[in-house]
Amino acid sequence: MLWFQKTLRREVSTEGVGLHSGAFARMTFAPAPPNTGLVFLVPGPDGEVSIPALVENVTTERDLIRATTLAKDGVTIHTVEHVLSGLAGMGVTNCYIKLQGGEPPVPACASALSYVDMIDEAGIQDQGLPSLYYKINRPVSWRSGDVELLAVPADHFLLSFVIEYDDQAIGTQSMTYQVHPTSYRKEIAPARTFAMMKDVARLQEMGLVKGGTFENALVFEDGKLAGGQELRFHDECVRHKILDLLGDLTLLGMPIKGHVQAKLSGHAGNVEFTRLLAKSERKMPRIYPPRNADFWDIGSIMEIMPHRYPFLLVDRIIELEPGKRVVGIKNVTINEPFFQGHFPGHPIMPAVLITEAMAQTGGVLLLSSFDDPEGKLVYFSGIDNARFRQPVTPGDQLRFELEMSKLRGPICKMKGTAYVGDVKVAEADLMSTVVER
Repeated sequence: MLWFQKTLRREVSTEGVGLHSGAFARMTFAPAPPNTGLVFLVPGPDGEVSIPALVENVTTERDLIRATTLAKDGVTIHTVEHVLSGLAGMGVTNCYIKLQGGEPPVPACASALSYVDMIDEAGIQDQGLPSLYYKINRPVSWRSGDVELLAVPADHFLLSFVIEYDDQAIGTQSMTYQVHPTSYRKEIAPARTFAMMKDVARLQEMGLVKGGTFENALVFEDGKLAGGQELRFHDECVRHKILDLLGDLTLLGMPIKGHVQAKLSGHAGNVEFTRLLAKSERKMPRIYPPRNADFWDIGSIMEIMPHRYPFLLVDRIIELEPGKRVVGIKNVTINEPFFQGHFPGHPIMPAVLITEAMAQTGGVLLLSSFDDPEGKLVYFSGIDNARFRQPVTPGDQLRFELEMSKLRGPICKMKGTAYVGDVKVAEADLMSTVVER
């Protein structure tokens, strides 16, 4: 699984009251540069305070009973999990969240659906860089009483949850879900927060759920829903638990490649498990690809391209404008296996391999426009107007610049040029198609 850094195309705002505070709040999602992450911007006593959505900024205020709270520089914000879940579920990795009121405004229903609608309204911008992600290489577990969380290796980001309630309207529910924007919008985002009627008075005594109503949350009593409510899913409660879990795991600061399994967990357990992952990552990084965040290194390229030694012929992607343009680098050394026979005593890089390296650079651009690039292959169907103007020899650094001139479904046409320094050494028009691997 390869994630791409994404932000919003423009600002979008909403306002209302906070679920727990009941106070007026206004929130704006705003575009953010690559490598920013999800960052809350909140008014403070001495000006605006920046609070990155990281588990290190989680406070135990209110004991994480019904919500996740962040604090920094004397400023506290509550109930961030639904917002973070919505952004992560839709694949947004970089966003400024401008918040006034100390708590995000509660939607018409206490789910993430209205936040997804905000993201749809703003539009998503691919920023042309892979996102760091946390790879589960071996099982990681956490337990407290009956609450259990476990992460195991997997090829995608999967979440599983099991809940058990005495109330027969809920009972035992379980679900496994693969995190993806399309399914998140339909299967997870609409699931509403829920509570037992017997717990509502206790929460109110604690100063919580002041903005809660029968319209924006599910309330169960004596085996049925109160207030004439109806379920959106027969297992809506466990779906909302997955929504919450995703929001809390987002505090790791990057997506996860692995399968996280939770049983009977709430925000406190979710956060402690995220702390466990973060502690390991911060001390001994397991982030992938292990690269400079300003370009695609070989680890990033190997995530998307199937080629391997001795036929992976691009070392770095230094520019990528999604759907439009790419610039890649190939370092040519005497250790290239083809120099043994081309030619002994007079090593010259074969023109066909210059073209192949150019095509592989274009393949990164093409595959990055698909949601599941690891499941695709690029077949080249035509090479026109190829010209080779200068020999390429060991010690040269090839720079390939390709522009996409046509993209219609799986069919693509690009114009490529190769340089050594400022000298043009080759050019060609390349045609290709994308097929299932």
